[in-house]
Amino acid sequence: MKERILAHFREQAGFCTEYGSPFTGALIMEMARDLGADGPVAALLADWSTNPRADALALRLAGALHAAVLTRRDPALGALYPGRAPTWRMDAVWPVARSFLAREQEWVHAFIQSPPQTNETRRSIALLAGFLAFAKTWSGPVDLLEIGASAGLNLNWDKFGYRTQSWSWGAASDVAIDTDWQGEPPPTDASIAVRNRAACDLSPLDIRDDAQRLQLKSYIWPDQADRLARFDAAVALAIVNDVRVERADAAAWLAEKLSARAPDAATLVYHSVFLQYPPRETREAIVGAIHAAGAAATPVAPVVWVRLEPEAVTDGVENGLRFVVDLHTWPGGERRVLAYTDGHVRAVYAAGEQRS
Repeated sequence: MKERILAHFREQAGFCTEYGSPFTGALIMEMARDLGADGPVAALLADWSTNPRADALALRLAGALHAAVLTRRDPALGALYPGRAPTWRMDAVWPVARSFLAREQEWVHAFIQSPPQTNETRRSIALLAGFLAFAKTWSGPVDLLEIGASAGLNLNWDKFGYRTQSWSWGAASDVAIDTDWQGEPPPTDASIAVRNRAACDLSPLDIRDDAQRLQLKSYIWPDQADRLARFDAAVALAIVNDVRVERADAAAWLAEKLSARAPDAATLVYHSVFLQYPPRETREAIVGAIHAAGAAATPVAPVVWVRLEPEAVTDGVENGLRFVVDLHTWPGGERRVLAYTDGHVRAVYAAGEQRS
């Protein structure tokens, strides 16, 4: 198992660096070296028995250190992190981080039992392609159902301001979403009348609770100031709008909501970077519930499904690295592939609405 964990840490360090966080990449490489040398990291992970890659184990441990900074559990470490030390040096950071991991083994061990949740608001600009494509042909009310919603920050996607180099959508907002958009823009002249919104998550985090909000924030990489600022703005917006996320199994919750859907509105189900995590039986139940509702859809009460998920999940592409944005609509059950992106939506590549 130690070799599997080492391989995962090295891979994750590369991903972090590639995704614009040299700090997190360097930090995880130091963790890997410490693990190999049987240091505090090895002691913390000695009983880890499940798949480290699937568990995002390196990000759990990096999140624990960031949480120690955000909660001022270790002020000395906080003074060395990018928020207070823009010219940080890992040779200064790591000895203090290592001492914290050795000293706070019980706290860190408890922290890493929870999977990372980032509730990445930037994913909304990719999902927006699906929302606007549907809105182009629908002017009635829309009831939203988000599954795997974490703290529910993306329930307010229609209140964000979207800006790219070639198009924009939405009013001015403190939550400003941008990306490198390549290709045909979405139909930005479309408007969406959201009537109701609801969300569920198996383990939702309550942003009104200081500890849970900082736990959520700790999974954002410390040297990415734009993501941290966007998170703070999205939290403030969610609190003002009294966003609530129900604690529930997605399959059971969705089946119940869809069985009681309104006869006079579009019901729009959406999720982002979620469907890869539930067990196969749960994934099949989710898809089955959506298709069953779709079979009963009518022109005055359509069912819509918008996803942002890895192509391994959407299309069975083995070892696929892209994330797919697609739109399914009923009556009819048409699927349209709208765009491709990555997990952080650094760039979006419009797909020309490939249909199936």
